[in-house]
Amino acid sequence: MSVLLLGASHRSAPVEVLERIAIGESDRPKLIDRLLRSDHIFEAMIVSTCNRVEVYAVVDAFHPALAEMGELLAEHSELSFGELTPHAYVRYSEAAAEHLFAVASGLDSMVVGEQQVLGQIRSAYAEADAEHAVGPVLHELAQQALRVGKRVRTETDIDHAAASVVSVALGKAATALGGELTGRRAVVVGAGAMGGLALAQLVRAGISDVRVVNRTRERADRLAAQHVCATALDWAALSEAMATADVVVTGTGAVGAVITLADAHRAVARRAEARPLVICDLGLPRDVESAVAGLPGVAVIDMVTLQRDTAQTATAVTDQAREIVAAELAGYLTGQRLAQVTPTVTALRRRAAEVVEAELLRLDARLPGLADPQRDEVARTVRRVVDKLLHAPTVRVKQLAATPGGDSYAEALRELFELTPGAAEAVAAPTEIAPVPFPDAQRGAGGERE
Repeated sequence: MSVLLLGASHRSAPVEVLERIAIGESDRPKLIDRLLRSDHIFEAMIVSTCNRVEVYAVVDAFHPALAEMGELLAEHSELSFGELTPHAYVRYSEAAAEHLFAVASGLDSMVVGEQQVLGQIRSAYAEADAEHAVGPVLHELAQQALRVGKRVRTETDIDHAAASVVSVALGKAATALGGELTGRRAVVVGAGAMGGLALAQLVRAGISDVRVVNRTRERADRLAAQHVCATALDWAALSEAMATADVVVTGTGAVGAVITLADAHRAVARRAEARPLVICDLGLPRDVESAVAGLPGVAVIDMVTLQRDTAQTATAVTDQAREIVAAELAGYLTGQRLAQVTPTVTALRRRAAEVVEAELLRLDARLPGLADPQRDEVARTVRRVVDKLLHAPTVRVKQLAATPGGDSYAEALRELFELTPGAAEAVAAPTEIAPVPFPDAQRGAGGERE
């Protein structure tokens, strides 16, 4: 069993494609259930954020599983397989683990080091676990990824050198409004994770009055209660709130426009004076109709803008973070290889114990008058001999298993001692795979092309 990743992100796809394949919170359980119906997929987790959609699956066959995962994403996005392929990437086995560690560390984010990605991975794991889609492989991978992300943030200054997508958008909004947000009025549309982050960033930026608007008023009330300058409003009050605001931040994850041209037009018409209105659309799919940007005095900052303007630069901080990821990946892979060979070693020792017990029973039949002390001494001697004979090869095979290709030594043990392939106590060796129809398909941490 190996981990297979099929995904698309801001690095591989334009926002227009990411919008199509975005997977909302309500859709994830259904898609996970469909994945688990496959004969080749045994565990599944979906990581869906404002700039990436990634499906992680534990599979027993590369090509059939990849085809089913690609078909699922294509059907969900209403894109053809050919339209999806140029924008998707594939990672397999070690490369899938390396990619998730980098994502958790903030190294693959639109804004390097963003903090919310850890929470997004944690939520993806929790959702998959609630659907009974997480087994031992994804559990260990996800938990290790979260540990790696925490370590990078603890041991480097990546948090200080980075900002969230929200803070970058607000920085652009401040520029559009003359340089600062202190004393301005804002509206937050949506009371989910992005809404909470936006509210916190707005307060930190010095916004004095924030209105929180959400389709469910109770959620808006709970979010607004966290800050004294925030007030919750009913959904019907959105246009009125926008009419008095300087900044609107929305990132609901809803399918379809949340702020329509009509909403924005009513808000502009109600403004008492001509002053700019900046709308930060952080939704994927986008929350704001494209025509809104054409209204006089309205500026829209969306993911297209951020994707175009956000530069990824290598710094000493990111280099240090990559070193941590590489070290953690090496430790994780060593642990995985040892976990694979351990059942084979256990099976070998069990087989040896069974042979010893069978021979002792045969001895009892041949020498029924043998006294207990003598029998016990013979049994101890035989067991010592067997243990000494097995000690060197079992210790050595564990050492060799920690190296790339070490599974071949476990396979040799299975062949030499006739351990049943495929049995619970034996570990099947991975099979080779042929080229795949997706770009950037990798197998192994070294990036070997299939």
